[in-house]
Amino acid sequence: MKTVRLSHVYEHSPQAVWSVATDFDCLQEAVRGLLVFEGMPKGSLHQGQVIDVNVSMFGVLPAQPYHMELAEFDAAEMRFVSKERGMGVEHWHHRLSVVPHAQGAELIDEIEIEAGWRTPMIAAWARYMYKRRHKPRLAMLARQSS
Repeated sequence: MKTVRLSHVYEHSPQAVWSVATDFDCLQEAVRGLLVFEGMPKGSLHQGQVIDVNVSMFGVLPAQPYHMELAEFDAAEMRFVSKERGMGVEHWHHRLSVVPHAQGAELIDEIEIEAGWRTPMIAAWARYMYKRRHKPRLAMLARQSS
């Protein structure tokens, strides 16, 4: 098992960052070019949600089944835990929280990954993918505040 932890600071309110981080359209925009989801719902995450989609890496590789469950969701505390699996990953637990920060808000992602012998490669991919989401989120937040 490997844990990936990232933190990004935004010059926007915690509520604005939470809204972008929990919206499915914003998720698809944040991973554009890396992942293509088939069957992703519209709207926002909510407690108890179970999502089964097909995911294609880069929109080129064959789509594979992927399963996500919202195990914990607290909009007031701005945090959730998803339990995910698929695409060769046995265990992908994602904890996301948004907390106040002197500059606005801090978004913290912590992902526990178990993928057998592929774990180090999958963890490196996760670090890259979650880090790359920061720039599109900045653009989405800027559009929302203008």
